[in-house]
Amino acid sequence: MVDIDSKQAIQLAKAVIQEEANAILDLSDRINDNFISACKYLLNPAGRIVVLGIGKSGHIGRKIAATLASTGSPAFFVSAAEATHGDLGMIDKQDVAILLSNSGQSDELLSLLPPLKRLGITLITLTGNNQSTLATNADVNLDVSVKHEACPLGLAPTTSTIAMLAMGDALAIALLDARGFNEQDFARSHPAGRLGKRLLIKVADIMHRDNEVPSVRADMNLKQGLLEMTSKGLGMTAITDNRNHLLGIFTDGDLRRVLDTGVNVNSTIMQDVMTANCHTANDNQLAAEILKIMQTLRINSIPVTNSKNELIGALNMHDLLSAGVI
Repeated sequence: MVDIDSKQAIQLAKAVIQEEANAILDLSDRINDNFISACKYLLNPAGRIVVLGIGKSGHIGRKIAATLASTGSPAFFVSAAEATHGDLGMIDKQDVAILLSNSGQSDELLSLLPPLKRLGITLITLTGNNQSTLATNADVNLDVSVKHEACPLGLAPTTSTIAMLAMGDALAIALLDARGFNEQDFARSHPAGRLGKRLLIKVADIMHRDNEVPSVRADMNLKQGLLEMTSKGLGMTAITDNRNHLLGIFTDGDLRRVLDTGVNVNSTIMQDVMTANCHTANDNQLAAEILKIMQTLRINSIPVTNSKNELIGALNMHDLLSAGVI
C-alpha cells in the first residue's frame, strides 16, 4: 500500500497554491486594450456567446459559460469535438465565439476555424501562445500564458487552467458591471439559491391568510384571545375593530407579562392588554426586509395590513425559516 509523506505533501501543496496565485497576479498586467475589445464584442452580441474548448480547457470553458450566463451574458458551452460532429449547427452567424486552448494549436479547435470564419462570427481566443494559429486568426486574443505548470512534472494542466478561469471570470464581471447587473437580476437567474429566496420572496408569498390569521375584536376577553392564539399557533393574535382595522397585537410575551400581574382572563378585555401602534408589514414587501425589521425589534410575529390598515395576513419567524429566507 502506498503511503504519503506528510511533510512533502504539505510543502508541495503550498508550492502549487503559491505558483497558481503568482500566475493569476501576472494576468493583471495583461488587462489592456485587447481585454476592452473583447468586452465590447461580448457586451451586445446580436446572438449569444458560444464558448468552445476541449479537454481540460473544455472543463474551464463550461465554467466560464455558466458564469457568463448567470451574470447576465447569454452564453453556452459547446465541446470542440462535438462541434465537428454536428453541434456546429448550434452556432449562428450572429453569435460571438470564445475559443479556449493553452497551446493555441488544439486540432479540434483548429478544424473549427474555417467553418466559423465562413459564418463570419467574431472570434475571441484565450491562449497561452500569442503566435499560435488560434491567436493569430482571432479578432481578439487574450494572453493567458504561464511560466510553467504547478505540476512538478510540468505536464498536468494546473496553472494554465487557473489562469484561463481567472481571465474568464474577469470578463464576466466586467460585463456584469457594464450591464448594470444587480442583486435582483442575479436572484432572478438563481431562484432556488439563498440569494434568490432573499430577494424574490415577498411577504404575500408566505404569509398566513383568511382563517389562518389569528384575530379577535378589541372588546373580547383575554380568555377568547388566548384560545385564538392557541388555535392558530403563530404566537400572537391581532386585535381589530368591527371593520377589520388593526388596533394592536397581543403576543406570547405580552401574555407572560399580564399573567404576572394576576389579571382575570374572563373579565379583562383585549383592548386593555394589547400593544397598540404595533409594527406591521405590507404584502408587497420583501420577506428579507421584514426579517431584518423583526430581528432588529426582537419580535417573532408581525401582522400584515393593506394601505387602509385592514388586517390581511400574519407571519412569524418560523414562516421565514421554512421559506429559506433566514
